[in-house]
Amino acid sequence: MSLFGDGLEAAVQKAFTRPAPKSAGAQMRYLVKQLKGTKAVAQMLRVSQRTVERYVKDQFKKPRPELAARLEREVKARWQPQIRARARQKAATTGGIVIDTRARMGYAAPIGSTDESRLRHLTIALPPQYAARLFDAQEAGATDQQLQEIAAEALKEVYFQDGGRRAGALEEVRFTDIEHLEFDL
Repeated sequence: MSLFGDGLEAAVQKAFTRPAPKSAGAQMRYLVKQLKGTKAVAQMLRVSQRTVERYVKDQFKKPRPELAARLEREVKARWQPQIRARARQKAATTGGIVIDTRARMGYAAPIGSTDESRLRHLTIALPPQYAARLFDAQEAGATDQQLQEIAAEALKEVYFQDGGRRAGALEEVRFTDIEHLEFDL
């Protein structure tokens, strides 16, 4: 998928209270229960309905690597929806979100300042309004570039401008060449 989208999803998955099913049979049974039938699961995973039935009955135990990856991704996307929603709501209203990144950052500023971009490693707690914007944009299907722009705006506000106490003339933050990106709630 995407660097920012996957990072936000991984942060939410850390809030799970129980581990997702691991075996192929258990994962198939969970998906059949969620989608209310083997036909819908077969269409979603792009396999035959009979194949799904065999996994459900534990006749097949070891899926091909690409099927195993699709199966795990679909299970995790549906696992504990209430816990997922509660974690997003808490981050968006009270808790905020922590971003840990190593990337090239610089900014556009008036002539005479040192706006040269350089590699920085930052671990910064972003306020809840930025967590809400990131999650809302992700829900709306925003691209990785749009999520990156929201994160850059948040870093501008929190890191470079320190909540409005400095660098008031700062125009835009460049957030590129991302080597590492991780979110935490």
